[in-house]
Amino acid sequence: MTDTTDAQSSRGTFLGHPRGLVFLSLTEVWERFSFYGMQALLVVYMVDQVLTPGHIETVAGMDGFRGVLEGIFGPLSAQALSSQIFGLYTGLVYLTPLIGGWLGDQVLGQKRTVMLGALLMAAGHLLMAFETSFLIAMALLILGSGCLKGNISAQVGALYPRDDPRRTPAFSIFSVSINIGAMVAPIACGTVATLYGYHYGFGLAAAGMLLGIAMYVAGGRHLPPDLLKRGGEPRPKLRRVDAPILLALGAALVLGLFFNVAYGQEFNVFNIWARTYTDLGVFGFQMPVTWYPAFDGFFIVILTPLAMRYWAWQLQRGKPTSELSKIGWSGLFGALGMLSLVAASLIAAAGGKPGIGWGIACFALCSWGFIYNWPTTLALCSRVAPPAVSGVIMGVAFFGAFLTNYAAGLIGTYYEKMAPAAFWGLHGAIALAGSLLVLVFYRPLSQALRSPPA
Repeated sequence: MTDTTDAQSSRGTFLGHPRGLVFLSLTEVWERFSFYGMQALLVVYMVDQVLTPGHIETVAGMDGFRGVLEGIFGPLSAQALSSQIFGLYTGLVYLTPLIGGWLGDQVLGQKRTVMLGALLMAAGHLLMAFETSFLIAMALLILGSGCLKGNISAQVGALYPRDDPRRTPAFSIFSVSINIGAMVAPIACGTVATLYGYHYGFGLAAAGMLLGIAMYVAGGRHLPPDLLKRGGEPRPKLRRVDAPILLALGAALVLGLFFNVAYGQEFNVFNIWARTYTDLGVFGFQMPVTWYPAFDGFFIVILTPLAMRYWAWQLQRGKPTSELSKIGWSGLFGALGMLSLVAASLIAAAGGKPGIGWGIACFALCSWGFIYNWPTTLALCSRVAPPAVSGVIMGVAFFGAFLTNYAAGLIGTYYEKMAPAAFWGLHGAIALAGSLLVLVFYRPLSQALRSPPA
């Protein structure tokens, strides 16, 4: 039988992979450039400008939106309100893929849904250039990311037959492309915002999204065809033996949340803390604080190959690290990252001015923790989830990301009420608690999460 897809066409390959992977990866480089470029500016922009007197009054819908939040949490300062908005934004971009995935599977097809998401995101970035449309822009970015995020990842998988050994390396390439965009964006958008103003920084993020759309359209003929799931098709059913697997998997997902609460704070309160308490000078150059998030993408790009080599070496020795163990290790790495901020805060409290190395150490350790946590979580879900609910389980994993991002925003509202060392110490304790709970429940969970019954 002849397979007409790029995956099997010798003319449609590049370095052994379908050409579609190249275009999907380039699309994601520019989409993540726009996403992380905007995110790097967001909290500082809110605290410095859009949520300050004389500006907040011009934002359409802000009175009602702020009234709802303050009705629940009490009066909120500009920093506390910005943390709430950040938590809602970064949380909802991980919740809306449930809707986007349904649109791609059942209604529009993945190609149309990705294009819809990209256009919504481009419009959102452009509207960020105007204070009046701030909340409208945020809503468009949330909806656009939901349409794009899950569907473009599904298209990567659709390039390959189910048993194709190139599938895992393909997702590694795709993941690196995400973090290239995440690494470059804060530097580029942060520099433009510093030199010319926040709105120009947001405009650069919009330009990145438009380039992503161009990459996606250019590679259209190399992408897999849409396969809409039709009603009436036979579906696998849950079995009684699946119940303990689902319970154990749910517990593992919960244990992985602890690290992610601490990790999420790097993109929320961290920049406000670093600007206030640290010396951003590097050999006479004053580094913009908005550059810091670039270290996350940088360390993930350079550390992922090292982690994969280390895990391969462990496998060759016959002592592989289980997914559950990796999740446990991620909490420890996160706790160590937070400890570096505790140390820097204590130096500042004693009258010193800690350098940027403390923040860089935090990002390096938390990036190492992320490599152990999030890709491992997705791999665990794909390995043990019963076929009847495999898509739902992936949605639940993204829903966990929604919970942790919102939790980071909620806890961030207490930053002004706590000493900085105590604030970062709290996050270190949260991350470490996840590791300790993995240790406590490791034996029963690991037994349940072994190869599921056929």
